Amino acid sequence: MRPNGKFYLIWVWLAIVALTTDLQAQRLWSQVHLNRSATYVGQPVEVSITVYTSTWFTSGLDLGNIQIDGAYTIYFRPVSVSMYVDGVNYPGIQLIYHVFPYQEEDIVFPSLTLEVETPPDGDFKGVKHHLKTQEKVIKVRPAPPGFDKTDWLVATGMYVSDHWSGSLKQVKVGDVLERKIARTVYGTVAELIPPIGWDSTASVSMYPDRSITHNEKGKTSISSSRTEGMRYLFEKEGTVTLPEMVFTYFHPYRKKLYKRTLKSITIEVQPNPDLGVLKSVRDSLLVQQQTVEATAQEDQPWRFMGLSAKQLATISVLSLLMLYILIKVLRYLIAAFRQHRQNYRASEAYFFDLYKKASHHNKANQSEQALYRWIDELKLEQPTLRYFVDNFGTDALRQAFSNRETVSSLCLHTKEWKSARKNYLQSQNQLGFQSQPGWINP
Repeated sequence: MRPNGKFYLIWVWLAIVALTTDLQAQRLWSQVHLNRSATYVGQPVEVSITVYTSTWFTSGLDLGNIQIDGAYTIYFRPVSVSMYVDGVNYPGIQLIYHVFPYQEEDIVFPSLTLEVETPPDGDFKGVKHHLKTQEKVIKVRPAPPGFDKTDWLVATGMYVSDHWSGSLKQVKVGDVLERKIARTVYGTVAELIPPIGWDSTASVSMYPDRSITHNEKGKTSISSSRTEGMRYLFEKEGTVTLPEMVFTYFHPYRKKLYKRTLKSITIEVQPNPDLGVLKSVRDSLLVQQQTVEATAQEDQPWRFMGLSAKQLATISVLSLLMLYILIKVLRYLIAAFRQHRQNYRASEAYFFDLYKKASHHNKANQSEQALYRWIDELKLEQPTLRYFVDNFGTDALRQAFSNRETVSSLCLHTKEWKSARKNYLQSQNQLGFQSQPGWINP
């Protein structure tokens, strides 16, 4: 029974309505937003990833921290947001990251696959969906001209404290004073706080201590600290002046450079009748210094021959790629050589070379056989020595045939046979024949 056309149209209309309704119910999309597309080294870029739905979310969204080449990333907790589109409120979940580039190269915030659960319209049970976000390129600029790159620090504030162990007013030769300088910096990570450049001082030996760093993350901001120590061994009596220390940071929003200064310190070093203690203290500090350096080396990122893990991985990949290409080229050359050798051994040039070799060693029987074998390879109307000599031979070769020399003696006229072969090949080229491959040893 044929279906009624009217009912057929109704079914098509219902299918279209159902499909459209399903699409509307499953309306779900993501957005990635940067608060700036270009930044200085060390200046954070806020990256917000937001997912919107036309219904609601039945589970949370938390990607955790993300590794980015050339930058440190800090992840903050997800927050609930909403968006009004054409009078409709769409709830959303937003993830916020702060990205701190640490090298003068553009970085890429990668594309991410998000798994979210949201029910279709009219239902309450969540359905898993996978959304792929768009990657974002962040342009990274070096420190502005006129700024020292070694001391470059981008921050919104800095507090510097200075603490000494021991009295600065009662110092004698052989005494050791330990100094701790702590910097608390706002709006950056501890990894970007540059180390202190300690100025040397006459009559004082200096032994740096291990630095201590710490990051403190709040709900929407981050602060960090770096504490560094120095042990001063006073070796001579007299007046010692430790120079002032200036710490700078660049405020990214005010576009200004700020300074924090520790004033110079003057110390009067008194004599010490027990000078033997100086050597003992110096030796002890050297041992402690070696321990500090070894510990600091262990804390450094893994390196091999001065290369970081990323650099080593890149070199390894390039080396493997070059090795793969080299193997492919060698295989091609070997195959080409074998094919050429095979073609050469099937050519008239190969058999003529056999004749020359036998003739050179004055092997009459072998040279005679080789000469006949070569003639067999030529495109002659009559494959005989007489026909070849009459048509392509030199005057001397024709004269030798006229004198009825034996084939064995004719074989000794190698130079004449070479000239005759040349005449033959030229005639073949003029006739349009392609000579057989034999350029390895023609």
